[in-house]
Amino acid sequence: MIRTLVVDDDYRVADLHSEYVARIAGFVVAGRAHNGGGALESVDQLRPDLVLLDIYLPDMSGLEVLQRLREDDHPPVDVIAITAARDVESLRSAMRGGVVHYLIKPFLFGPFEEKLLSYAAARDRIARLGHAEQGDVDRIFSALRSVRSDSLPKGLSDTTLELILQALGRASSGLSAAEVAEKAGVSRVTARRYLDHLCQLGRAELTMRYGGPGRPEHRYLLVASTIKT
Repeated sequence: MIRTLVVDDDYRVADLHSEYVARIAGFVVAGRAHNGGGALESVDQLRPDLVLLDIYLPDMSGLEVLQRLREDDHPPVDVIAITAARDVESLRSAMRGGVVHYLIKPFLFGPFEEKLLSYAAARDRIARLGHAEQGDVDRIFSALRSVRSDSLPKGLSDTTLELILQALGRASSGLSAAEVAEKAGVSRVTARRYLDHLCQLGRAELTMRYGGPGRPEHRYLLVASTIKT
């Protein structure tokens, strides 16, 4: 489980974001903080894997919190900035501080879920690497990109993508393209297009299953931390 610290000065917003986190498979809320000092203290005490960090905090800027996390003697932690700050300088500072994503308020659950799942996919791939080749690096950074309709290749739809993800998510040992097509209610050719796209993004993996005589079977499997339950 990816232990997540929610940091927001608005208690209602912190509650909402905590509810969002709890809805995503593979994530759990480790704690909440409502100011910068509390965020730094919580990172030291709780040692979360991920911080959802607001920029506008009452005692110090979230950007200062980010800087202290990187420069002071704090446990290593990944950060996603979740903020109403739209100015370019805040964005630049957040990028320099090494944020994984920058999510601008207000937003609905869908974009929030996508950012966390893409982070989980990249994190899972890094954890399984012995050493990184360029192709591995490209797939890790691809996993951080959104796979919703605004980033899909021409001819692919968000609705069908969700059907493919649901089919894969229910099969812990992977599925063939034909099995995915049957479960999603699409043609095998269509299923292959979406499966290839998910593999390119690092959200799914192509494996080989050797059984009886004949050619080995190609099977597709979602990376472990992106499977929904």
